[in-house]
Formats: sequence, C-alpha cells, structure tokens
Amino acid sequence: MKKIIFTEKAPAPIGPYNQAILVGNTLYTSGQIALDPATMELVLNDIETETKQVMENLKAVLAAADMTFENVIKTTIFIMNMGDFTRINAVYGSYFDEATAPARETVQVACLPKNVNIEISMIAVK
Repeated sequence: MKKIIFTEKAPAPIGPYNQAILVGNTLYTSGQIALDPATMELVLNDIETETKQVMENLKAVLAAADMTFENVIKTTIFIMNMGDFTRINAVYGSYFDEATAPARETVQVACLPKNVNIEISMIAVK
C-alpha cells in the first residue's frame, strides 16, 4: 500500500504528483528544484545556493517520512551544465557521510522545469 508524504516545509507540487510516496519501508521522492516553500519563489542566486535549497527541500520531505539523509540509498541529479558539477558536488556532499553516501548518477540535461539549473530525486529506506 502506498502512503502519500506531504509537508508544508517543502514546496507544494506544481503538477499532478506528490512530494514523495512511501511503499513499505521505501520512500521515493519526486525531484526537487530550488523553490522556497514559504514563498514558492525560485532561489537562483548561484549554483551553491540553488543546490542548498534543493537539499533543504529534500531534507524536509525525508523528515516528513521520519527519515534523514542517512536513509538515502540512491539519488539522481539532473543538471543543466556539467561545468557546475564540482560546485554542486561540494554542497551535495556536505549532507552525507562520505563513507555511507548513497549510490548516485548525475546527468546533464537540455532543460529542467522552470529553467532551473538542478533537480534532485532520492530513494530512501527505513
């Protein structure tokens, strides 16, 4: 049975999807972009700030499912410019213990929703 996960501490969905779905002990998050949940405005000052907002949104979704980044087993990162990878990776990496970090792929794409520079989704297990 699937359980819908929702928190006001992360951006409300802007389409026909949910922030996350919990099935058994496995959480599947929707991709998060750098929307400030309080204002629903994009946070695009620089790639580090944008990445931090994405990670904070994911942190809120994980917390709504009683999980943390320690529960994350897989991430998918979509970026507009692979030249930003090092700067994105520095912010992303600050949320994980390197020894227990999840599996991951990072893919450069042609375009993302609202023309943002980064989107991240996660799978986590209790």
